[in-house]
Amino acid sequence: MLSLRRLIKIFFFLFFVSCKEDEQNKKNFIIILADDLGYSDLSSFGSEINTPNIDLLAKDGIIMTNFHTSPSCAPSRAMLLSGNDNHIAGIGIQAYNSDNFGYEGKISDRVNIIPEILGRNGYNSFISGKWHIGGDPIDRGFDNSFSLLPGAFTHYDNNKPIKAYPDSSFSDNGKKVLWPDGKYSSDFYTDKMIDFIQSNSKKPFFAYLSYTAPHWPLQVDDFFSDKYKGYYDKGYYDILENRLLNNIESGIIKNTNQFPDMEYLISDWRKLDSNEKKIESRKMEVYAGMIENLDYNIGRLVKYLKSENLYDNTIIFFMSDNGAAAEDFYYNQTYGGYIREKFSYELDEIGSPNSFVSLGKNWAKTITYPFRLYKGFTTSGGLRSPLIIKGLENDVKISDEFITILDIAPTIYDMTGSEYIKIKNYDLKGSSILPYVKGFSVKIHSDDYVFSFEHSGNSVLRKGSWKIINKINPFDKKNLELFHVDDFMEQNNVRENNIEIFDSLYMDWDNYVKATKIILPTPYIDDLN
Repeated sequence: MLSLRRLIKIFFFLFFVSCKEDEQNKKNFIIILADDLGYSDLSSFGSEINTPNIDLLAKDGIIMTNFHTSPSCAPSRAMLLSGNDNHIAGIGIQAYNSDNFGYEGKISDRVNIIPEILGRNGYNSFISGKWHIGGDPIDRGFDNSFSLLPGAFTHYDNNKPIKAYPDSSFSDNGKKVLWPDGKYSSDFYTDKMIDFIQSNSKKPFFAYLSYTAPHWPLQVDDFFSDKYKGYYDKGYYDILENRLLNNIESGIIKNTNQFPDMEYLISDWRKLDSNEKKIESRKMEVYAGMIENLDYNIGRLVKYLKSENLYDNTIIFFMSDNGAAAEDFYYNQTYGGYIREKFSYELDEIGSPNSFVSLGKNWAKTITYPFRLYKGFTTSGGLRSPLIIKGLENDVKISDEFITILDIAPTIYDMTGSEYIKIKNYDLKGSSILPYVKGFSVKIHSDDYVFSFEHSGNSVLRKGSWKIINKINPFDKKNLELFHVDDFMEQNNVRENNIEIFDSLYMDWDNYVKATKIILPTPYIDDLN
């Protein structure tokens, strides 16, 4: 029998979701998306990097420690805005396009995205920053847009990092423009977003602030990077250990006696000569500076919202798009030649507009620890990212409930009373988290919910307490691994002892492949890792 307290809570919940709010009382929504920010890169997620403004968002909301994205930039963006599978949304493989279903290389007309749905419900929508899902955001429901159309750029100028990118890679409300030389990416994207909100009428708004930091090339003003001088001189393992201890103490990561042995990182550091150590240390100083600058700009946005009495009525989602990036494009076989002609790798230039460095594998492993691998892989290190939701509160401030990037759009629709208009019977794949946050459900997803993802043969399928993963190309059933979800570090592949469970999950995988028309073997593999 339900207690009186629970009955009262249910009454107020039903009242909340059934009331049609007037225009002035509708919530505003901001999605802040960091680019390649790793799991442990925020101070609220164990880091030595100073992120007080992002931490304040957590204080006014909830930290989700078990948030799953895709392992790559473009699929995550398509899934975030559509609430649907990346293949249904047209981004089967980033940096690839074709006439095949699911591999069009741009956000598909098979899905509606957040600004299109909210626009029917009286919202204005704005984007500032990285788009990376084909076409132009001004054609997909945004009322104002300043956007980087391809996947990456430098942070200060028009010195494009990928030869194939157009010389004019930015769009200002649909008009191709050049970057304003000398402006820093995170600063300028924040300026534009504040301008867009400032010019808004009294309508409620949806804002998508999609930063390109801390994505390579690692560049930031010395004012920020020099704050971390010497922080990383002891190498990878020292940072890994400190972040892990911080996360165990705060409850971000469960304590266990079975953490993966990473002491080889100590010997990897010792193998470097003195100049190589200085370069590795300087990389992280700049990377940390980029993140502190990102936090500084989020503080600017929050200060503006408060000055206009908008903050209390605004729900803010802060997240990253995937795990930490291990790519080293400067020495990459496909892209490196062009980059080496245009940019420097010299120690005294690292962080400047002339420099092009990226983290590399050992720093990426350090940042994603104790999860397995990093960006590009469908393992825990590629998929798990920080998520903070300001404006929604649960009985606990830190939740390890399983949530995915597909759940953001349905949550916004639920909170605004917006009906998703499906196209060609393609339903949303995510679920609203509102019943869970409000305490009316103990889980976001039921035990029979299937979360599936595939990109260039890398794949994962999770159902209930189990998941199967492939991280080897070409895709082959024999390479699939089986893990219990409690093994969040994916150390014990138990496929051989659980054949029936594996076979059941593989049937779900086969159904997913057919429903989304996935092509195996994959038609394209980018040379990243």
